[in-house]
Amino acid sequence: MTLDLLLTHARILLPQQGLTEGQIGVKDGRIAIIAGPDADLTATETIDCKGLWVLPGVIDPHVHFGFGSPETDFETESRNAALGGTTTVLSFHRSKDIRESFEPTRERAERQSCIDFGFHFGITSNLHVETLDEISHGFGVSSYKLYMMYKGAAGLSKGFTDIDDGLLYSALQATAAIPGAVLGVHCENVEVIPVLRDPLRAAGRDDLKAWNEQSPDFLEAENVHRVCYFASKTNTPVNIVHLSCREALDEVRRHRLRAEGPPIYVESCPHYLFLNDESPAGPYAKVNPPVRGQDDVEAMWEGVRDGAITTIGSDHVPRKRATKDHDIWAASNGFPGTGMILPILLHEGYHRRGVPLIRLMELAATNAARIYNLPSKGSIEIGKDADLLIVDPELERTVDPATLESHADYSPYEGMTLKGWPVRTLVRGRTVAQDGRITDDARTNPSGRYVRRL
Repeated sequence: MTLDLLLTHARILLPQQGLTEGQIGVKDGRIAIIAGPDADLTATETIDCKGLWVLPGVIDPHVHFGFGSPETDFETESRNAALGGTTTVLSFHRSKDIRESFEPTRERAERQSCIDFGFHFGITSNLHVETLDEISHGFGVSSYKLYMMYKGAAGLSKGFTDIDDGLLYSALQATAAIPGAVLGVHCENVEVIPVLRDPLRAAGRDDLKAWNEQSPDFLEAENVHRVCYFASKTNTPVNIVHLSCREALDEVRRHRLRAEGPPIYVESCPHYLFLNDESPAGPYAKVNPPVRGQDDVEAMWEGVRDGAITTIGSDHVPRKRATKDHDIWAASNGFPGTGMILPILLHEGYHRRGVPLIRLMELAATNAARIYNLPSKGSIEIGKDADLLIVDPELERTVDPATLESHADYSPYEGMTLKGWPVRTLVRGRTVAQDGRITDDARTNPSGRYVRRL
């Protein structure tokens, strides 16, 4: 057999084995052969990896494409993702009636994206619960998100009138009725936040630590308990998304020790592993839940090591710098980050903290593929999509927003020098990024695919 593509002189991260010298052969976009370094193989194209690592493409299960420039985000943000080694994303889609809005969004994404993608549905109304089975099977979506931070007055300001504990419970029931489905929940007790926020503002506080103090760890932990408790009563798999603090993670651990029940997954984010509330990024690092103190950063790494944390998602939001250039109270929430997952995990996790590479890639790819029904993604195995990264673990780059292709023109990490970057990103065997730039072919012919998961 003549292969389409052959990667030689590679150190391949194989499941349960770690880095292994060998070759990878690709045919029709999938991994066809994994062979030793001396195997005699022929291919139309050969890439000499020169002893560098070959890792599975990162799966980012938490991006908000469309929150920057709705008409072009899948073009710019897929490029940002590919430059940093993210080859598949799951983006949040929410609207008044998903039955009417989904297909135009999917079609636009297929025209624009240079990486593969799927969606989660945002549950913000009773209509979404009532139609969940229909839209899930009709559009191939098996995961959802409910926003506890949009209860009450906070929700009314966004136009959401139905978000309360009743909606949470009914969404859990509806999710449990769909085999393989999982409900993600944003956990913050928004009803208490004004009690803590108003005195801080009155005192003239305008710093990142104040943003943490107005929504402290126990408000996140209280909501985590509520979600896990209700999930145990409805027998629903749940995912605590963008978990940020020790107290909330301990609450998950406590619920996992209860009698046998549905899985409780935990997603954290690169910023909770790398930034704290004294970061000089200031409003550029404003996000919900807030970046926390250094003890919480250490707690997230403990969760990475012991398995309490299941996946890493970026919570990528690509708005402009101008939306951040205000005091901490008026600056927009969120920031870009999908292309930073792998560099931060390698720099802070592998190099500085000695976390095993295989564990980091479980968090960055393998677990997300399992939880979110992406059987052709997430690891380097015969038959899976050839979503592959050639990575130089010693390469140091300074984060420069001007080179990152995002609609956002800033980064909370800008000016930081990180060690460990992909030098080539392949999606289904096709090179879409090389040596810090998007290929001409990926620009003119993006070719990202929508992945149905149900």
